[in-house]
Amino acid sequence: MKRLKEFNIPFVGLKLGKHHFEYKIEQAFFGHFEYDDFNDVDVSVDVELEKKTTLLELHFKISGWVNVNCDLTNEPYNQDINSTFSLVVKFGEEYNDEHIDILIVPHGTYEINIQQYIYELIILAVPAKRVHPGIKDGSLNSDILKKLEELSPKLKETKEKEEDIDPRWNTLKKLLTDK
Repeated sequence: MKRLKEFNIPFVGLKLGKHHFEYKIEQAFFGHFEYDDFNDVDVSVDVELEKKTTLLELHFKISGWVNVNCDLTNEPYNQDINSTFSLVVKFGEEYNDEHIDILIVPHGTYEINIQQYIYELIILAVPAKRVHPGIKDGSLNSDILKKLEELSPKLKETKEKEEDIDPRWNTLKKLLTDK
């Protein structure tokens, strides 16, 4: 992964208080991470950096969409994503990012790079199971969906199988309910 300069935030020259940064994330951003699960990306990232005397607070807010393939039909669709994340940057003896929402950077650091946090925030905002919205409302016409419906078990067949149960089992079931 190559560090992109546009995601460096030089905080040394900033005054105490809140500062806003905006980023537009597109497909090329994920090329730097060699991540190719998305067909297309259009995400806006708003970062609010609050500089305090001994630490920095970063509040990330993402909104937009990623074009992914449906897990059931493999049809591409735009998945809307919205997410937020807060990060506290403290100063210490050495670099430490073991905690999810706390970053410790060495004294004397003058900038931080936030591209990894943006990348992870977008990836984690996409649902684990990606289902095309046309499947839920029935508006998607796909050969794969027709084949799935054709091969799915029918409810009538299961009712017929229940009726074909040996009557001796019913008397045994009565023993369980007679208690």
